[in-house]
Amino acid sequence: MLIDADKFPGCPVLSLHVGGKIAEVTDLIVDPHQLKVVGFQLMGPELGGENGTILQTKDIREFSELGMVIDSIDELVNPGEVIKLDKVLDLNFDLNGKKVISKKGSKIGKVINYTVNSADFMVQQFLVQRPIMKSFLDPELLIGRSEVVKVDDEKVVVKDEADKIRKKGMREDFVPNFVNPFRETRLATESKLAKSANTTMSAHHLKPDHSPTDNQTLDESDTE
Repeated sequence: MLIDADKFPGCPVLSLHVGGKIAEVTDLIVDPHQLKVVGFQLMGPELGGENGTILQTKDIREFSELGMVIDSIDELVNPGEVIKLDKVLDLNFDLNGKKVISKKGSKIGKVINYTVNSADFMVQQFLVQRPIMKSFLDPELLIGRSEVVKVDDEKVVVKDEADKIRKKGMREDFVPNFVNPFRETRLATESKLAKSANTTMSAHHLKPDHSPTDNQTLDESDTE
């Protein structure tokens, strides 16, 4: 299931041990190298001190409409307790606001939201707001992660102009759900002409070679 990143803040975190809510999400922790959400910043009255304030996505047992389910509050960690997580936290990375350009350097827009796969928490799509001069026809674009070449602190680099990528996909996916009357009429006319031509050719081949033409006059010997 794909979920918009802006839907995560406020999401409840439920503990099986407590049997209810223990916290809620305040922010996402994104690893730009993997394009993956590796954790969530949390807040709650019982958090802080010995109880951590960060939930790693690997410790989520289930994600549903009710919220994120974990075993207990002991699963939560604090900054400084997990080396890999600390490296990502030190980057202070946020996808939103990053400018998006093509490999050739063309400006495509900036990220205003993105979708996350709830099964593995990978970032799957970027919602990109177009520059003013390009926003009349396409105010927003949706770019898949397969089009991303590079992500750094300032920008997201994609393979080609996103509007060309999207238009190409639209052409491939488009299937008309109506009958074109002009095309049907043209096909019917071509079919009639083809049948007429075949009939004429068949009649010509069946005509005997010795039969007189329309302009030919019979000899007197032929009338005897």
